[in-house]
Amino acid sequence: MTAAQRKSSFPSDFLWGGATAANQLEGAYLEGGKGLTTVDLLPTGPERMKIAMGALSSFEPSPEHFYPSHEAIDFYHRYKEDIALFAEMGFKCFRMSIAWSRIFPNGDEATPNEAGLQFYDDVFDELLKYNIEPVVTICHFDIPVHLVKTYGGWKNRVMVELYEKYATTLFKRYKNKVKYWMTFNEINMLLHLPFIGAGMVFEAGEDKNKILYQAAHHELVASALAVKACHEIIPEAKIGCMLAAGAVYPYTSNPDDVWRAMELDRENFFFIDVQSKGYYPGYTKRFFRDHGIEIKMEAQDEQLLRENTVDYIGFSYYSSRCISTDPEILSQMTEGNAFPSVENPYLKASEWGWPIDPKGLRITCNQLYDRYNKPLFIVENGLGAVDTLEGEEIHDQYRIDYLRGHFAEMAEALEDGVEILGYTSWGPIDLVSAGTGEMKKRYGYIYVDRNNDGTGSLRRIKKDSFHFYKKVIESNGSEFTPTASDSSH
Repeated sequence: MTAAQRKSSFPSDFLWGGATAANQLEGAYLEGGKGLTTVDLLPTGPERMKIAMGALSSFEPSPEHFYPSHEAIDFYHRYKEDIALFAEMGFKCFRMSIAWSRIFPNGDEATPNEAGLQFYDDVFDELLKYNIEPVVTICHFDIPVHLVKTYGGWKNRVMVELYEKYATTLFKRYKNKVKYWMTFNEINMLLHLPFIGAGMVFEAGEDKNKILYQAAHHELVASALAVKACHEIIPEAKIGCMLAAGAVYPYTSNPDDVWRAMELDRENFFFIDVQSKGYYPGYTKRFFRDHGIEIKMEAQDEQLLRENTVDYIGFSYYSSRCISTDPEILSQMTEGNAFPSVENPYLKASEWGWPIDPKGLRITCNQLYDRYNKPLFIVENGLGAVDTLEGEEIHDQYRIDYLRGHFAEMAEALEDGVEILGYTSWGPIDLVSAGTGEMKKRYGYIYVDRNNDGTGSLRRIKKDSFHFYKKVIESNGSEFTPTASDSSH
């Protein structure tokens, strides 16, 4: 298929843009009345992943550690400069999150913090000045620390009511400015990084499975209540869920491998099945029976879930995964992402060990659309890499190649009949890595002069990919030339 033929692939109203999270770019971690959030307790270094998985020893930052979220890239003070650069690229939308602790510093106050509300008003106004549509994640991996310390995070049912109040506050305040919402970022990460995903800290001897799935139920009910409130307060708005996606491939055609791959897919689909279809699937009920898990539900929960399903499926896609049931092969699993994977011999990997699989994006799009028959929104995708500053230039051809391959497969998914609302690449400007806390793992089209230890001028510099993405948006996706391997069938 030629570039000229591809012009019709992307709808005229396709939302091209970029995606960020408050805790990875705003900084100003205690300014404007903001309270401490869970990510403010995640240092760089070997402790980071232990804490992310729920092994927190203190509810205060330690002077021995460096916490990258505290300053991040200082978007809080530089948002006008950054949004002007997004506008120069031609962004149609900008996916961002609101920091819960800017609105309710402790999470359980009677009234919201006006300074926090005003900050996001100002950001939305700046975006709308350039006709950039805000796409807002209500909760993106940051929970007020007070809610973890006092209630145990999402272990506790009280979080449902507090989240509903927070979400309703946002809908009422921004109903004339925001049309696209998402309830939770990568909701399935609750199972893999429970402190980041749900503010949960575990004690020795606790039954993690029971706690994780009870917390998941609380988030699913809270999500349904947010959908209900959004539809009532902003009837013309669209509100979606968000999945950390990526098809799981069986390592061989051994039926045991195929079944294991299906089980791992379902582990993630469970969340979206409930948010999109409105009920717990049979395979999850069996899992609960087999593992002695009994979910405590309130009388209205099932009706709430059934009547308040999402309007679209947002998802991140960085790579596919691969799984085997052969113990020898399993012993060589990579830990590149939060999802361990068997190395796929057909794929190359990024510098951080993540498989690069453009075709996997097309597969994942088809998989999700076949399953849910709802519009999709690709809200994260990109390449984390070490970028070298040469004078005032960054030649990141490797990122352009990555994007070109994924855009080609996204175009194929559209040709397959998949409905896709838009594409927001992860980190259009360099920001703090959620997984490692590093700055050197860069995703952006805009370089930020900041190092892992927090030094640097924070100066913004356009990379070669900045100009590439600008052309892609200007041509609505037709201004890229897929290689033979990108468009092969």
